[in-house]
Amino acid sequence: MPIAVTGVIAMDHLMTFPGRFPEPSGASGRPHVASLPFLAERLEIRRGGTAANVAFGLGRLGLDPVLVGAAGSDFADYQVWLKQHGVDTESVLVVPGEHTARYVCTTDLEGVRVSTFRPGAMGASSTLSLRSVAERTGGLGLVVVEPGDPAAMLRHTEECRGLGLPFVAHPSWQIGGMGRADLKYLISEASCLFTDEGDSVRLREATGWSGPRILERVGAWVTTLGAAGVRIERAGHEPALVPAPGSVTVAEPSGAGDALRAGLVAGLAQGAPFEGSAQLGCVLASFALETTGTQEYAMDVRRLLGRAGEAYGHTAAAAIRRLLTYAA
Repeated sequence: MPIAVTGVIAMDHLMTFPGRFPEPSGASGRPHVASLPFLAERLEIRRGGTAANVAFGLGRLGLDPVLVGAAGSDFADYQVWLKQHGVDTESVLVVPGEHTARYVCTTDLEGVRVSTFRPGAMGASSTLSLRSVAERTGGLGLVVVEPGDPAAMLRHTEECRGLGLPFVAHPSWQIGGMGRADLKYLISEASCLFTDEGDSVRLREATGWSGPRILERVGAWVTTLGAAGVRIERAGHEPALVPAPGSVTVAEPSGAGDALRAGLVAGLAQGAPFEGSAQLGCVLASFALETTGTQEYAMDVRRLLGRAGEAYGHTAAAAIRRLLTYAA
């Protein structure tokens, strides 16, 4: 059955500053305010947004992702791209006269970033109903709740409970933007909770729950560890560590986490165990790491299986192969 992915759809405007950003000056007597004029070297406009990135990855793996979110009247070309890569976009609300969400980021030579996010059409996503999506598609097998409009995240989580749909929670950058009660509601009863290491700390602080208390409320907690891979925790089980493939030349880290979640969700949706699903996610993330752009990596089944075999052994690669029957 189709997998619904809810959350933000965005366009990324990425620029490079060929120098180092200066430290803010306190000469004005207002040390927290700085005038920072600079000339960027180049501009790259890319398709992005975590929900769209995850849906793209699921589409490349041959699943049936349904993207659920709001976009602006500038979405037409992006929509064609997603459809070409296996994503159902019929449940995307296009808001006339508004822009698709924008992420604008300038990075200096030391990797320091100055970034701005404008939600744009994203706020309208709270009007979208998963019940309507399920009726249109003939049912949903799983829902991935990516970060986006807080009201939409809460609504879709509530609908999952009401409809009896398993859901994956990825609060990410909304951890600091939601109240304690809402955040607890968002993650409770999730089949799988995703965080990175920093977000795992922030989540415990924001909810007031310890790690064991969170594990009592979710089916599994998957924490991404960068180059070390992922940690999988479940109540009553010893933590499992799935290492990342080695010998990866990193072109850009953006989008690797989204590809990892796409691979892991693809495995879970087909009944694979968490460890095997995480292996698929880690390998897919390695291809995203080697590519500039969050939706630019190629899906080469032969290379993917070869890399899986090198990292996890032939038995694991064979299990992953069975998950890729319809991969592009």
